[in-house]
Amino acid sequence: MKRIGFDADKYIEEQSKYILERINEGDGKRLYLELGGKLVQDKHAMRVLPGFDENAKIKLLQKLNDKTEIIICIYSGAITTNKTRQDFGITYDLEVLRLIDMFRKYNLEINSVIVTRYQDQPSVNMFINRLERRGIRVYKHYFTKGYPTDVETIVSEEGYGANPFIEVTRPLVAVTGPGGGSGKLATCLSQLYHENARGIKVRYAKFETFPIWNLPLKHPVNIAYEAATVDLEDVNMIDWFHLEAYGQTAINYNRDLEVFPVVKRIIEKITKHEAEYKSPTDMGVNRAAFGIIDDEICRDASKQEIIRRYIIAKVNYKKGRIDEAALERAKLLMDDLNLKEEDRIVVSPAREYAEYKRSLDDKRYENVVVMAIELPDGSIITGRSSRRMVAASSMILNAIKRLSRINDEIHLISPNVLGSIQKLKTEVLMQERTSLTAEEILSALTISAATNPAAELAAKRIPELRGCKAHCTAILSDRDEQTLQSLGIDVTSDPEYVTTNLYFA
Repeated sequence: MKRIGFDADKYIEEQSKYILERINEGDGKRLYLELGGKLVQDKHAMRVLPGFDENAKIKLLQKLNDKTEIIICIYSGAITTNKTRQDFGITYDLEVLRLIDMFRKYNLEINSVIVTRYQDQPSVNMFINRLERRGIRVYKHYFTKGYPTDVETIVSEEGYGANPFIEVTRPLVAVTGPGGGSGKLATCLSQLYHENARGIKVRYAKFETFPIWNLPLKHPVNIAYEAATVDLEDVNMIDWFHLEAYGQTAINYNRDLEVFPVVKRIIEKITKHEAEYKSPTDMGVNRAAFGIIDDEICRDASKQEIIRRYIIAKVNYKKGRIDEAALERAKLLMDDLNLKEEDRIVVSPAREYAEYKRSLDDKRYENVVVMAIELPDGSIITGRSSRRMVAASSMILNAIKRLSRINDEIHLISPNVLGSIQKLKTEVLMQERTSLTAEEILSALTISAATNPAAELAAKRIPELRGCKAHCTAILSDRDEQTLQSLGIDVTSDPEYVTTNLYFA
């Protein structure tokens, strides 16, 4: 049974109430709310705060949907470089499309998409055309002249004034994007400039879940945030502005602390008044700590996330996605809490079984790959690669057999069916790899369920794998990784390639 350390309903109630208070306080006509982190399917928050609703932010906005409209920002450079959101394996431009669909699903009003730091690149123009021809308004924001030091130029017709004004009508304007560096803050400040130039008083605030400002600096929940952002070099710090202003300790991160003096001066220049905020923490509306109902459970879950992030960092380093400095930062966070990879319960069983198979005098096991999964009852099930299927496929079948109490000797899928699929792959589709992927095995299982009662019984247990931890002794293919993520399996792997091939890996 999963241990719960966070009350999602209490959090949503407290958070929505606080955002409403921020909208209504003061004499501003509307609030521009910069949304940091993931707005939908926040798997990180769900892992470190067991009980957290991964869609809490969008449900908060849904509660306020009669007052809310949404602006989505995307940095043009993220389009040209095909920057990818790692948890879903999709590029940032596709993530914008996914976000639009999600907002519509929750009946939220989409105002427009803003392409920030636009430079007239062909791929960016294609993206803009794609949106506009589907009825989505798109605005282009260029690099802000004078940013970040020349406030006089920034707050002028040459700076924010050069951006088009985005017409909004509702009291809460939520500004989001597919990831960090999308230009959300600049968009909010540009709108503040244009609104004030029209004599309309508006305000700015920031909604970011991590780090949690009223948890200790070295709380594992906050350290887990650093582990998740080692490639961005985010470092949690005490908010010295808040400490000086109020004599209270609050936690923020380096980039917000560094940019706060500039943001404060820009807001004061725009409004011609002293800024209402005395610290970066003041700008935030985060109430996540009020949802924690069992601190020890959240601490333990966060330590597991730190280990998970380190293992993933090793793979990303092997793939060339991060540099050595980022990997070293992830290792230092592990060392700070005296954690090791084997503290992730599925790591040792996978490695030990693979080592055992390789020790046998059998050429079939020379390059064997093993995957282990922890089931909801705490039992560990393994699966190994073979000529028929990859380790992930074998693990899934073994796991649902165990959940269904089906004997290991019983075939869920006929060997003849597996052979026919392999023949299709090699002789018709001309593919190099014959071992069946997790997706292919799941498709075959579903078809077999129509005539095989054991397959039908086992297929019904697949949803029980959601939330389970798994580990593989070799780097998974992108296809298998995405399938496992779609099943909701929390998967990691060792930084080893199963083959020396570069393309047919």
